[in-house]
Amino acid sequence: MAKTKTTVVELPAMDIRVMTINLVGDSPLVVHKWSDKAKKMMLDKQMQKAEKGKKVAKDPEQDYRDSMYEHPDGGYGFPAVAFKAAAVSACSQIDGMTKVQARGAFHVVGDMVKVDGVPNMREDMVRVGMGTADIRYRGEFKKWKCKLTVRYNARSLSAERIINLFNIAGFAVGVGEYRPEKNGSWGMFSVA
Repeated sequence: MAKTKTTVVELPAMDIRVMTINLVGDSPLVVHKWSDKAKKMMLDKQMQKAEKGKKVAKDPEQDYRDSMYEHPDGGYGFPAVAFKAAAVSACSQIDGMTKVQARGAFHVVGDMVKVDGVPNMREDMVRVGMGTADIRYRGEFKKWKCKLTVRYNARSLSAERIINLFNIAGFAVGVGEYRPEKNGSWGMFSVA
């Protein structure tokens, strides 16, 4: 009987680190959270529930308030996953890094990032559905900043590359409505 060779494979241990990244808005951040009313309407349609009664009159002030994300600690926030998604999307601008590698190399901690800034209501004409025009009332932070807590594997990605990735994300991808990734110019940011 032949002897089998045993091969020992050593995997280097992960080097998990945490860093804080301060972002400063370079263009207005326009937010548009799904309202409870809109979610209910979608669910009712999917469940084939009949619409009851006539349409409710538009309430611009309520639409504006419903567009805002509340931070659990008070004030306003924005989904942390949006910042990670922007950085992952920015990988297409960097040689030698794939989106798959980036997704596993770092994480933005928490569900909601606190946004420092004063919101105001903006009114925009938009096209929906079959080209129908509508007026939308959303929250806008003309001047804004936020802090991200990022956990990363230093064996996969250095702190310097993460900072560079977020700078590229802020310039080329952005967050929120009408961001550069969606042919706009809002939601741009840079690392402070």
